Amino acid sequence: MNRLEVDTERLTLRSLTYADSPFLIELLNSEGWLTFIGDRNARTHADVVTYLNNGPLTSYAQYGFGLARVSLKGSHQPIGLCGLLQRDYLPHPDIGYALLPQFAGNGYAVEAARHTLDVAFGPLGLPKILATVMPANTASIRVLTKLGMTQEGTIRPAGVPVDLLLFGKSAPAR
Repeated sequence: MNRLEVDTERLTLRSLTYADSPFLIELLNSEGWLTFIGDRNARTHADVVTYLNNGPLTSYAQYGFGLARVSLKGSHQPIGLCGLLQRDYLPHPDIGYALLPQFAGNGYAVEAARHTLDVAFGPLGLPKILATVMPANTASIRVLTKLGMTQEGTIRPAGVPVDLLLFGKSAPAR
C-alpha cells in the first residue's frame, strides 16, 4: 500500500508507523478503548510494534486498507484512529474508529469516518461497509447513525461475551 496521508476539513488521516508508538500506548489503554474495543496488551513500544505488525501493517499489505492515525490538521496532534478492518467473521469490511477521550464530542469521529466511507465506496470500490458496536456504546451508535448506517441485526463473534449490534451501509448507486 502506498503511504496514506489525506486532509479533511479539520483533520489529517495517515498510515500508522512505528513512530506512533507513544500515542498508540495512550489510545489503546484509554478507558473507552478498553471498555468498548478490548485490551490489545499494548503497554510498551515492543507491544505496539507487535500490534502494528499483526494488525494495521498486515492489513495495509493484504487488503490495501486499514486503520489510519487521525490528527488535528493544524497542530498534527494525534487524536485517534479511523479506518477499515477486514474481520474474519464479517463478509464485508468493518469501519472502526476511536478517539482519545478529550477529543470526543467534537464531530471528529464523524468527519474521519465519513471520509473513510467516501474512500471505501469511491477509490476502493467496495460494495458495502459494516460496523459492529457494543449496545452500551451509545456515542459510537450516534456516529454510525450520522453516517447513514442502519442496524441490520446482531452478531456474536467468538470470544466476545455479548451480542454486538451490526450496522451496514451499501455503496451509493452509480
